[in-house]
Amino acid sequence: MNKTFIKNLEEVELNEPIFIEALPGIGHVGKLVAEHLIHELGAVKFAELYSPAFPPQVFVDEEGIIEPMKNEFYYLKSQGEDDQDYIILVGNTQGLSPEGQYEICGTIIEFVDKFGVKNIYTLGGLGTGQPVDKPKVFGAATNTDLAEMLKSHDVALRTADGGIIGASGLILGLGMSKGMAGVCLMGETPGYFIDAEASKAVLTILQKILNVEVDIAKLEERAEETRKMISKAQQMEREMSDRMNIVQGEEDLRYIG
Repeated sequence: MNKTFIKNLEEVELNEPIFIEALPGIGHVGKLVAEHLIHELGAVKFAELYSPAFPPQVFVDEEGIIEPMKNEFYYLKSQGEDDQDYIILVGNTQGLSPEGQYEICGTIIEFVDKFGVKNIYTLGGLGTGQPVDKPKVFGAATNTDLAEMLKSHDVALRTADGGIIGASGLILGLGMSKGMAGVCLMGETPGYFIDAEASKAVLTILQKILNVEVDIAKLEERAEETRKMISKAQQMEREMSDRMNIVQGEEDLRYIG
């Protein structure tokens, strides 16, 4: 493999789907929300993305089965009060380098553009580095109208005090060149554990914006499953860093999202 590619698993026809991105990031807030949506609403996987820009490793599950590093595309049809179609992107990794991020996110935007995507929601966490009693949801938008919409849903706008690093920011930026509009929703989180409370806050806002009802009760159960998976991933990263003589944290791009 010498470049990023997408493997189609099923041919799908969708009507101007909304694109939701939630790759691993701070507190795995967005990833937890998206995986919950996939399970609760019965989304169907239809494509997988592979890239040489992903970490050079694989996951091994409880039964000794290998899972490669990948991103996965799911679809939903006619959801909620608006009978809206969706594409949801999840995965077990992001790109390791800035160059890899641009290649991967560019490939993602080209792919979803073929389905007529006009609106994007990226989901992630906003790290505080300290405990949070009641997580707030922060947001940013690609235009003034969407920013006002976020404020009407009690989302605090993230202003000039920081950017959005990683896929959650880059996908919005690259999507703008294709005429796509979008927002990033970020749950306030300490950032050093799988944060179900921040995910609940983001999901509560998201389902109101999209007019889709989702049972939030099982989110904590899914958080525990994710904690186990992330613990394994972190152990693997430490082992790889030791072998490559990398100081832990130097390879971290400090993702929001």
